[in-house]
Amino acid sequence: MSLFDRDKSAERLPVALITGFLGSGKTTLLNRVLGDSRMARSLVLVNEFGEVGLDHLFMEQVGGDMVLLQSGCVCCTIQGDLDRTLRDIAKRRAAAETPPFDRVLLETTGLADPAPILQLLLNHPMISHDYRLDGVVTTVDAVNGARQLDEHAEAVKQAAVADRLLISKTDLADITASAQLRARLEELNPGAALYEIVQGDIDPALLFDSGPSDPAGKGDKVQAWLNAEAHDQAHHHDGHEHHHHDRSRHNEHIGSFCLTFEEPLDWDFFNRWLMAVRASWGDRLLRVKGVLNVVGESQPLVIHGVHRTFHPPTLLARWPDTDRRSRLVFITRDLDRASVEASWKQMMEEA
Repeated sequence: MSLFDRDKSAERLPVALITGFLGSGKTTLLNRVLGDSRMARSLVLVNEFGEVGLDHLFMEQVGGDMVLLQSGCVCCTIQGDLDRTLRDIAKRRAAAETPPFDRVLLETTGLADPAPILQLLLNHPMISHDYRLDGVVTTVDAVNGARQLDEHAEAVKQAAVADRLLISKTDLADITASAQLRARLEELNPGAALYEIVQGDIDPALLFDSGPSDPAGKGDKVQAWLNAEAHDQAHHHDGHEHHHHDRSRHNEHIGSFCLTFEEPLDWDFFNRWLMAVRASWGDRLLRVKGVLNVVGESQPLVIHGVHRTFHPPTLLARWPDTDRRSRLVFITRDLDRASVEASWKQMMEEA
């Protein structure tokens, strides 16, 4: 009998976190995607209706903190803590007290650190029972983004943990500056899909339903979510490290890398090592995600976490491709590949 839970993501609501620094275009993006008929069964969580600027989409009030938009979407304000709001919404949805919706879009404030929200979605038992993290979409202002990355740690973290990076306002920015910002973001987060947008114009299919679970079993979404190859290519070529790639990271202290394990892993041994990594460097782990080949399991095991908080591992229905190697992606602050690899080698030697 398996030690791990089968993936039940098809039964849980996907939550997309939409983040980005002040004025980077989050609200404009929401306005555009909510006008798409494919997004009709969405619930949007905001801090205050007035701050989000969706007034022209409002249709009718369906509760003190909830309105139905003309597009068919539901918009709800966060009452107190986010976890309380999510639990309340889950209860109301189960009791058919809300208009129907199939996904949640959560917009953060521009100064938000995304890590606590990710921790809540990944490991709060009462939240993960009803919700799963679908992905992180981060908007970056082409005009002011470079300065914001220089001056604000929150902007760097928002970009570093993203699964999708959207460079906005490219029509207003200098071409050279836009190109430099794109290169900087690719260095900072090589595993993220990157798009340039104007006035929030982008196909919602590129942004949402992109999480690792892939209930349909196609596998391509799992591979895109992990995108381990991008992290390897950003740091290695022909087996050698190229330190000039880290130039943009020198001031930001944030980088990413992927560890690959050729042979199937003994879960107990691997889990002890991962616990030691979390104990030693938890504050430096901005995001960790991986697809593992575990001894005794024919299906891939997915793990992901933020800082010291990790979601319980789950088994997917199938491998995303023919590659059966275990791949573990780290996005870190002031923690390099060499240190993590050394900890693994030390534990192997002591075994």
